[in-house]
Amino acid sequence: MAAEPRMPKLPHKPLVWLPACHRNLDLSDPGGYAVLADRYAAAVTALGLQPVLFPMAEAEDVPCLLPLVDGVLLTGSPSNVEATHFGATALATDLLDPRRDRLTMRLVREALAAAVPLFGVCRGLQEMNVALGGSLHQTLHDQPGMMDHREPEDEDLAVQFAERHEVLLEPGSAFAHWAGGNRAFVNSLHGQGIRRLGEGLLPEARAPDGLVEGVRVQGAPAFAYGVQWHPEWRHELHPFYERTLQAFAQACKEHRATK
Repeated sequence: MAAEPRMPKLPHKPLVWLPACHRNLDLSDPGGYAVLADRYAAAVTALGLQPVLFPMAEAEDVPCLLPLVDGVLLTGSPSNVEATHFGATALATDLLDPRRDRLTMRLVREALAAAVPLFGVCRGLQEMNVALGGSLHQTLHDQPGMMDHREPEDEDLAVQFAERHEVLLEPGSAFAHWAGGNRAFVNSLHGQGIRRLGEGLLPEARAPDGLVEGVRVQGAPAFAYGVQWHPEWRHELHPFYERTLQAFAQACKEHRATK
């Protein structure tokens, strides 16, 4: 008798999709580069997960690629979500990444529909918000009553990523559980921010000026959170950051266990 065909083994670690950013790093090479900041991949690896990139993925590829992974981490980026996605006009000073926008607008919605754990960080939070019909302030520092949430660009990274302000956390929320209380201190490295919340997003963390900086997706069947700060930065030294990332990692492991 012919031997039964063997089922392929799953990877030894849950796979987490980190969408690439796209840059023209070499003016003599018009093709550009697909890039990812190492600190995101390093944080995912430290959590016992395997980061993966699909650098040439387009929106139409999402239905084929999403079943291959156990989580999606939408990273931060120097680029802004293009304002045309929320009915505004892009600023002349905007650094844009239309390829990433096209991918992540669909990826957010399909990850939620497929119950794939989803975590948005900085730009990733903004992508979640816009993909679900929300809008953004394009220059927070120009808005009356708003703080300047940008990092000091002339300082080294340790200063740029240092804790900058407090966030007020919804009592009883997962954020309050991860922080061990209703307040936490976070870093701040963004010029845009949530203006109108997307459909189904619940605000669970706010900056002192009232800006929504942490959300969860109401009724999501799996982990679905977004934060405006950067928990990947030296997370092992920050219990709040570490517990947040560990919760995402646990959700990815549980998703993999269902396969």
